[in-house]
Amino acid sequence: MSIDVTTEVHIRRPPAEVAAYMIDPAHDAEWIGGIREARLLGAPPIAVGSRVARVASFLGRRVEYVNEVVELDPARSLDMRSVVAPFPMRITYSFAARDGGTTVRNRVRGGAGGTFRLFGPLLGPLVRRSAQRDLERLRDRLERPT
Repeated sequence: MSIDVTTEVHIRRPPAEVAAYMIDPAHDAEWIGGIREARLLGAPPIAVGSRVARVASFLGRRVEYVNEVVELDPARSLDMRSVVAPFPMRITYSFAARDGGTTVRNRVRGGAGGTFRLFGPLLGPLVRRSAQRDLERLRDRLERPT
C-alpha cells in the first residue's frame, strides 16, 4: 500500500515565523496530533543530517521512529525521511508567502508495513485527515493572539 498525500493551510503569519516554529522539534507535540514527544538527537541547531526521535500514537498503537533531515531551506522547506520506523516515510513541509501570510503544505509519502498494512485502502484517507488536522492546529496556534 503506497501513500502520497498533500495537505495545505494558509496562516496569517510571516513565512520566517511559521517555518521557525515548524522546524523546531520542541514544538512538534504542540501541533502534530499523534506526537507524544519529540527530541533532536545531537546538538542544535537542526540542519541537514540532523535526526529527530518521535514517539507517537497512530490507530491506537505506540509508534517510535526517527526522521533524518535530508533537505532544509528555512525560508522554503523542510524534507525528512524515516531512518528508524515501522514503515518507510518521507515528510516534506513547504512554506510560501501569499496574501500577507504563509501557505504551508505538508506532503507525506510512504508505504504501510507491519500491522498497519491491514488498514489497506483506509490508510491514505486517515493520513490525509490527520495531516490536515495537524496543519489546522498549527494555524490556530500561530494565529492565536499573544
